[in-house]
Parts: sequence; C-alpha cells; structure tokens
Amino acid sequence: MNKRRRFLALVGGALASSFVLTGCLGNPPSSSSNPGPAGTTLNTQASAKLETTTISLGFVPILEAAPLVVGVEKGFFAKHGLDVKLSKQASWSAARDNVVLGTAGGGIDGGQWQLPMPQMISEGAITNGKKVPMAILAMLMSQGNGIAASNSVRDGNLSVDLKKSSPGFFQAFSKKEGRKFRAAYTFPKANQDMWIRYWLAGNGVNPNKDVELLTVPAPETLQGMKNGTMEAFSTGDPWPSRIAKDNVGYLAATTAQIWKVHPEEYLAVRADWVDKNPKATIALLKGLMEAQMWLDKPENKAEAATILSSRKWYNVPQPVLEQALKGQYTIGAKGTPETNPAMGPLYWSSDRGVISYPYKSLTLWFLVESLRWKFYPGVVDTIQQAEAINDKVVRDDLWLQAARELGLPAKEIPASPSRGKEVFFDGTVYDPSNPQAYLNSLKIKG
Repeated sequence: MNKRRRFLALVGGALASSFVLTGCLGNPPSSSSNPGPAGTTLNTQASAKLETTTISLGFVPILEAAPLVVGVEKGFFAKHGLDVKLSKQASWSAARDNVVLGTAGGGIDGGQWQLPMPQMISEGAITNGKKVPMAILAMLMSQGNGIAASNSVRDGNLSVDLKKSSPGFFQAFSKKEGRKFRAAYTFPKANQDMWIRYWLAGNGVNPNKDVELLTVPAPETLQGMKNGTMEAFSTGDPWPSRIAKDNVGYLAATTAQIWKVHPEEYLAVRADWVDKNPKATIALLKGLMEAQMWLDKPENKAEAATILSSRKWYNVPQPVLEQALKGQYTIGAKGTPETNPAMGPLYWSSDRGVISYPYKSLTLWFLVESLRWKFYPGVVDTIQQAEAINDKVVRDDLWLQAARELGLPAKEIPASPSRGKEVFFDGTVYDPSNPQAYLNSLKIKG
C-alpha cells in the first residue's frame, strides 16, 4: 500500500472513531456529570466557598485518566464542592481543539494532556498561532505505558534492549519488505512520540531515518495492528496489554523499563479559568490527590478496574484493566508473565517522590526533547526558551497549597521543584540543573 492509500485509510479510521467517541474537532463533547453511588452527592457547604461549582474536563480512555474518573465516581471532587464533568475525547487533536474553544464555545476547560501540549497550546505552537495560556496543575500518573509490537515481527524479538535482542533488525526488515518499519503513536511531538523515539535512539536506531512514524488515535490501535497499518505502537495501557491479551501482538517494552518512575500525562486547565477560580482550582486538586491516593492502594485495584471498564468510561474488559493496574504484564515475544507493581502504573507513591506533584524538572524534560528533535522551531530553540515557557505554565505553587490544606504529612510535600538526576535504560543521565549537557550528550538528534 503506498503512502497516500495508508494516509487515507488512517484518516478514514480516525473519522469513524470520531462518530463513536464524540467531542471531535470542536464539536461539543458529551459530558458525564455523575452523581454516582451513595456518598458522592455534592458537598454544598464546600461548594458555597467556591467561585464556581463546575468544571468541564476532557479525557482519553487510558490509565492516566483513572484519577479523574475515580474522582468523579467515588465522590472525591464532590466532597470538596466541585462537580467535575468529564467528556471522552475522540483524539488528542480533538482535546486540543476543544480546550481552545473553552466551555463558552461548547468545549472544555482543561483535562488530561500529553506534554508538552499545555506549554505549546499556551504558545500557540499547535493551535494555528492562537495562544491559550494553560496551567499545569498535577501529574496524573507515572509509568503504565508501553511499546507493543505486531505478531508480524514476533520473530524480531523486539525488547527494551534492541542491541542485545534484535541487532540489525530494522535494516533487515527494510531490505526484506522493501519499506521502512512503521511505528505509531497517538499524537505527534508529545509523550508517546517521545517514548518511541527515545527507545529507538537509545538503541542506535534513528527514528527520523530508519523507521516510518505514524499518528493513529488510541482506539484504532487494535484494528491497526490486525490490518497491518503499523508494526509497533506506543501508547498508554490498557491498549498495549490488550494487544498482548488478544494475541494481536506482544509487549516489546514498557516505559518503566525505558525510564523508571518517568513523568507521564498531566492535569492542565486553561489559565483564565484558574485565575478566575482559585478556590475551585484548589478544590479540584484536593479531589484529584485523594483519588490518586485511593488508586494507589492495592486493595482498590479491582474496584478501580470495574469502574473504568464500563461502556461510559473505557469500554474495556475488567480483567485487562485489573491486570494492567496491578502491574501484571506479559513481556516480550515469548510472552513471559511478570508481576511487579513498582513497574506498573503509579498514582501517588514512588521511590522518587510523590507522583502527583508537578516537578518542574520533569515537565522541562519534554521541552528539552522537543529541542532535541527540533519539534517547535521558532518557539523552543534554546534551553533558555524552554525554561521560561516551563516556569510560566507549571503551577506547582497551587499543588503545594492544596497539599497543605489537605493536611498531607511533610514527607509527602516535595521541598524542591527538582527531582534531581534521572537515569535512562541506556545509561544516559538527565541532570535538570544542566539540561544543555544532557542535550549535548545525545548522539542521535533531529
């Protein structure tokens, strides 16, 4: 199939999914404001202290959105007087377009984001020049993402360490197939694009030259793998786990293997909403934190999976979600079972600090990688520009205020906006106090 036909096939699939999932390209998304089970009734006493009692947030049905869904279903937001209306987004581009519209235009106030989407929406870099200032408020989850490979390349034995498991694979593939290996992600120039790029480049494979990169909405993952649209897909669970569970492919690598306790997706809201509703913003953060703490407890994983599995939310089988939430994976071409909660999705606690806190050192990394791959010329051309944008958008001060008002113990309130040095699977070190040295150390760049 030539590139034009593949492009048309992808567009057709994306359009088909938009009819199913709503909220696409500026159309008003379907909201799910859920009074939920007993105990989730809005706390009117708390509501009376807020500037507004409602906020509309977009989400994509992957595990990063779990704190938002649980916050609604278990009444954590309602406890703090806030009615959070969640709307499922057909794609990341739909979420972007809807936040530009805002609720006044039938869109959303904010929601779940891959980085650096909020920073680039703020700068107008991915919104046709329209600048919509955003505020990054919290990290939703760490880990819980993976790179799935198709059964068509099972004999390639792809793993996190390609130099060891699959030397020369991509060159041999191109020679045999007469085309490049196709690797997909859900949105360009953001998290899942960066994970697959780092994985390839860390193994000496140039993602700009040695493979063909595609953008495919997450709901198209399974069908794309089945019909041969791509050989690998980088996205959030439950999709990689479901690919393995349905025997459509195998889990080549988890993002936890690439970078343990790495930053993932974030809660970000339009800055004008935050500025207008500071008390409601704190209420939102309190509800989110409590949902994240609840999600992190092993005894709650099964219930969380049941909540998320409903057609209203993820429409994914409960067992698939439960296994993913518990860090139960089938790894590699041989399908080796592995259970390690520390390498699965983390919502609150980790050996690198509290997950929820938006460390500026971590949010900066996405901008440094953007600089590495020359993703946003004219917007992010220097480390200094990256740091200035990061400082403007990340509102860790609001997270700290909410944490103190919630009465968190001192050990769970970070004392610094930096988590310190980070080490990747290939031995590369990212020192946020000297990001230029990290950038200079990278052998493969855009």
